[in-house]
Amino acid sequence: MYQIVPGGQGDQNTSERITGSPLKKKLGRDGRPLVVAGVLGCVLVLAAIVSWCYYTASLRQAQLLKTELLNLNKDGFAIRNQAGAIIFSMAFKSGTLDLDSCSKQGSVLSCSRSDSGNLNFFVQTVGFKDTVMCYRVRWEELEHERSVEHAMAYNDSHWYGGAESATQHWPISIQGEEEPLPFITSDIYTNRNAFGGILERYWLSSNATAIKINDSVPFHLGWSEKDRTLRFQARYEDSPYRPPKGQRALPELSYRVCVGSDVTSIHKYMVRRYFPKPIQVPASDVFQHPVWSTWALYKTAVTQEKLLQYASNITRHGFTCSHLELDDRYTADYGEFDFDPQKFPNASGMFERLAASGFQVSLWTHPFVNYDSINFAVGVERGYFVREPSGELPALVKWWNGIGGILDFTNPDARDWYAAQLHTLKSRYGVTSFKFDAGETSYLPRQFSTLGPLTDPSVFTRRYTEMALPFHQRAELRVGYQSQNISCFFRIIDRDSVWGYELGLKSIIPTVLTIGILGYQFVLPDMIGGNAYPNRTTGDGHGLPDRELYIRWLELSAFMPAMQFSIPPWAYDDEVVEIARKFTEFHKNLVAPRVLELAGEVLNTGDPIIRPLWWIANDDEAAYKIDSQFLIGDDLMVAPVLEPGKQERDIYLPAGRWKSRKGEYFDKGPMYLTDYPVDLDEIAYFTWVH
Repeated sequence: MYQIVPGGQGDQNTSERITGSPLKKKLGRDGRPLVVAGVLGCVLVLAAIVSWCYYTASLRQAQLLKTELLNLNKDGFAIRNQAGAIIFSMAFKSGTLDLDSCSKQGSVLSCSRSDSGNLNFFVQTVGFKDTVMCYRVRWEELEHERSVEHAMAYNDSHWYGGAESATQHWPISIQGEEEPLPFITSDIYTNRNAFGGILERYWLSSNATAIKINDSVPFHLGWSEKDRTLRFQARYEDSPYRPPKGQRALPELSYRVCVGSDVTSIHKYMVRRYFPKPIQVPASDVFQHPVWSTWALYKTAVTQEKLLQYASNITRHGFTCSHLELDDRYTADYGEFDFDPQKFPNASGMFERLAASGFQVSLWTHPFVNYDSINFAVGVERGYFVREPSGELPALVKWWNGIGGILDFTNPDARDWYAAQLHTLKSRYGVTSFKFDAGETSYLPRQFSTLGPLTDPSVFTRRYTEMALPFHQRAELRVGYQSQNISCFFRIIDRDSVWGYELGLKSIIPTVLTIGILGYQFVLPDMIGGNAYPNRTTGDGHGLPDRELYIRWLELSAFMPAMQFSIPPWAYDDEVVEIARKFTEFHKNLVAPRVLELAGEVLNTGDPIIRPLWWIANDDEAAYKIDSQFLIGDDLMVAPVLEPGKQERDIYLPAGRWKSRKGEYFDKGPMYLTDYPVDLDEIAYFTWVH
């Protein structure tokens, strides 16, 4: 073993003694491995230090990109539950984050760059309760006017909400591939692939998560069946949305994701925090007694004589009436506000006779003024109509009854004029209220201008619904956007007289459940038997809906918040009249009292009157998929027959003790009752026994 003795200035000959000695020769040969080993050791130590630094930096980065139960990466983020399972995930489809630009300060995790430039991105954690955690997310482009898109995965859960649709499913069913479209109110009777007249930017998951898109977003919605995602997109390009005046068209996608302990409680939280509530309950008569409309029976051929005869027949056959609804067409031209003297030669006398017989009457109205109406010139001269983009000329629109102008409800003068026409009808004839038809954004021109700028076209729908406020006790609307506080009935879009899911009998429960989740609880499920439109009616070929279809529709309607007839029961036979009498009485005596009780609660809670089965069975996977049964409140479950030729059906009973209408008790649930008998003049319902 060599001992190395350090040399000093006083011993300069030491190295000379070593040089050329056998010691130096041996060190030269045998010391190389030691030097190499030393170098390698240093490298390994350095690598270990670098690895440790990288590891600790990675830990810090991982900690930086985590806030509560949310984990962020460059391509998206995921939220886990307390057990560690992913319950919500969102992918960034239009760009990736530069993670080196990210920082965390308190509850806010923010990034300033993406792969395409500067942006404003943040996730803010907002904890409201022990059981609810919310995350505010915002991606705002600062340089590019291109779209921003995030894709929300289904994560093996069931989703609800969004919009009324022509083919309504519960839960939402993603079919095919759809590029993002403007999420605006549309007439889905004429365009069955569009989003419906009642919609909100809100979705709810069986994983106890909910998402609400902010009002400021130029929002487009698409989906992918292949990827099992909903595509949320913000864009101004090729879109009816407009940026606020004076601002660049830089899109921003922002939303709030909230996570709760179960689906019912998280929905209650979202509704209480983010949805307006009705301020009053509509007239109790509308909940208790049927509305009788002239539309499906007479269409536009209604006259004074026919209306009086209709009212007489209602009384003669032993039915009650909340009010008669005089539909299209009682005016000479569309856009006028008085009776056609040819069809209604003595309108004042007609109203007096109806009032003496105990009938109140509501009238059909709409936002259009056709070019051949005397009021068209008035609207043009005073600037009451929606205009072309230049703002100089009124924009002509096509609707199902012709061509004309559409009133600009952002214009206070136009609103006042329209309201004055309705109040004149009310005071002159004693009209009780109005059926407000149309109002969808799809009836606006592709390019237009309004007196009050509309960054979101669906605000036009909101402004139209506000016209119903003075008449809310018996008013009827078919559109809604941020309109939950308009305290009137919201009618689902016209139904065809068919059995299926496309605007047929099977679509009613999914549609009522969907708009209930969106905050609209005073629901009118359209006319019993459907509208009997030519080529869209299952029937005898003579214009009437199929008899069995009519009876099953009647039975379902008896358990809805309100009933509406047009095709009368006496158009069939005495048995149908008897069944109709039985179920209208049943509705008045059993259903209406419970519905009115729940309607009062809506003012404070916003909770649905008509509820899905999972409302009381959060941990029951089967309950999330039931679309042919529903609850009234928490304790009355209804299971109508919705298939032709059937006098039995399978019924699902969630856990609990249930009593059937026949007095049977079932307390071993959850369970299926297979082939449960339900005669043609019956409907199956069960009460929960406490």
